[in-house]
Amino acid sequence: MAHRPPQHQMQIDPDVGIPDLIRRLTDDSKRLASDEVRLAKLEINESIRAGARGTLWLAVAFGAGVVAMVALTIGLAALVGRLANFNYWVGALVVGVVELVLALVLIKRGKAQLAKPSYTLEETRESLKDTTAWVAARRAD
Repeated sequence: MAHRPPQHQMQIDPDVGIPDLIRRLTDDSKRLASDEVRLAKLEINESIRAGARGTLWLAVAFGAGVVAMVALTIGLAALVGRLANFNYWVGALVVGVVELVLALVLIKRGKAQLAKPSYTLEETRESLKDTTAWVAARRAD
């Protein structure tokens, strides 16, 4: 025979008056609203943290792109220009295209990081739907 965990049922006291029941309902409603606000704050903090990580990746991509452009443009442009019969403009053009491709790859990675989190507060919405259904069920009783 399977063991069933005890179910938590609200004890009913027949001597409790209407004012006390209203006070309990008010306290429960305040606690529930507070819990909903706390959940929303947690979801917002998670979304902000994930957004900050994506922004950091974009900043790193930008920094790497700038450093790469300066260092590689000077060195490789000179090398390619020398190979192109001392036409340094050809070397600068070729190296610039390579650097742009690298920067685009890094930007794509940063954008992908920013696209991961959801900013629609899904858990809060689900919790509010559950609360609404619970209140509707209580009213029907």
